[in-house]
Amino acid sequence: MLKEKIKSLAQQYSNEFIQVRHHLHANPELSYKEFETSKFIQSKLREFGISFDVKATTGVVAIIKGRNPESRVIALRADMDALPIQEENNVEYKSKNNGVMHACGHDVHTTILLGAAKILNELKTDWEGTLKLIFQPGEEKNPGGASLMIKDGVLENPKPQGIIALHVHPELQLGKLSFRKGRVMASADEIYITIKGKGGHAAAPHLTTDTILMASHLVVALQQIISRNKNPLSPSVLTISSFQGGHTTNVIPSEVKLMGTFRAMDEQWRYKAHELIKKISTELVHSMGGEIDLLIDVGYPTVDNDDALTDTAWKLADEFMGKENVLETEMRMGAEDFGYYTQIIPGCFYRLGVRNEDKGIIHGVHTPKFNIDETAIETGIVMMAWLGANVKV
Repeated sequence: MLKEKIKSLAQQYSNEFIQVRHHLHANPELSYKEFETSKFIQSKLREFGISFDVKATTGVVAIIKGRNPESRVIALRADMDALPIQEENNVEYKSKNNGVMHACGHDVHTTILLGAAKILNELKTDWEGTLKLIFQPGEEKNPGGASLMIKDGVLENPKPQGIIALHVHPELQLGKLSFRKGRVMASADEIYITIKGKGGHAAAPHLTTDTILMASHLVVALQQIISRNKNPLSPSVLTISSFQGGHTTNVIPSEVKLMGTFRAMDEQWRYKAHELIKKISTELVHSMGGEIDLLIDVGYPTVDNDDALTDTAWKLADEFMGKENVLETEMRMGAEDFGYYTQIIPGCFYRLGVRNEDKGIIHGVHTPKFNIDETAIETGIVMMAWLGANVKV
């Protein structure tokens, strides 16, 4: 049976791909700078005898054809960029690149897709259709590597009928998977505000236009966009996460900079909120005598899991893992540029449990101590291979 063959090969190659993960983790690269990572992926695909092309500078797209290759086309996607975080884990494969870390698990995602690729290529007479393997740059940074890969034709020649991706989930126990139909992640936009005014001596505020005071009022006022304009049954978040202004105790600065993020589960509300942010910010600052520069950098759309594709994948996971190990995942206000793919073709974005309290593996993504129980790599490989070989849209 194909299931048993996948399990056997994944077990056989388990240590090999743990070492692959160690290499990737120790050599992280930031978004759109994944040059050595891309070369490593290419070398592995070449070693496995899998043909590939390079897209969007560092992206890699491979093709594996099974029996009756035109009967179906499914894409499997992994991201490969790291974050500007200084790693605090004391492990032998700790990041060698100062201030750069695989703190979101993209090293794991890439490892899993490489492992699935090796197995699916060796078993290509056991399944039907064509698989397109997408190793994507720049998931962590606008405009999102997915959008660049799409512009470079990753969803053409051949066009996939559906696309599947996973993400490590440090809140989900080792040995578990989770799926969700419909909307699963939020849109994400970046807010950049510069408030300008007449600076001066802090002892003579009447002779200045107090930018600190204006910015403080604005931070509070922006929260009312959510609390008094949005349907409370639809999740949304507006967070000002950076407030930069002034350098000493006795000077009111002539400029203050704010940065933040806006997230929504409703695309119509998303763009209405943009207008409210601009209106409230501009009118408040002008009313207090200041000037304002404001940029809303429109980012990733919502991630929407196709009901039919996700239902199929979920049932396949139940069959392979046992229903007790496949849960319903929660909606999250985090964002993923996988949403660009799901705007065009049916998608399924699911989660892989990597948590192990006994080993102290409890830290969340985007933190300096994020890590996984590496037993999850084998689970990830077998599931990605199983879905790749069986999913139909």
